[in-house]
Amino acid sequence: MRKTVAILFILLGVVLSAGGFFLAIPQDPLGSSPKMPFASLVFILGVMLVFLSAVVYELMPDKE
Repeated sequence: MRKTVAILFILLGVVLSAGGFFLAIPQDPLGSSPKMPFASLVFILGVMLVFLSAVVYELMPDKE
């Protein structure tokens, strides 16, 4: 069970960080505004979820 939850955290984190990265690309080549105003927060949240997957894996009890 804990392996499944940790993998879900990793997958969700990777999807969010990749989405935040691509949403932070400027709309026009000369502009500096991203496609989404808070894209950097989405990226950071995704990275945090990837690192929290290790915490979830260690703290959840293992079914034996």
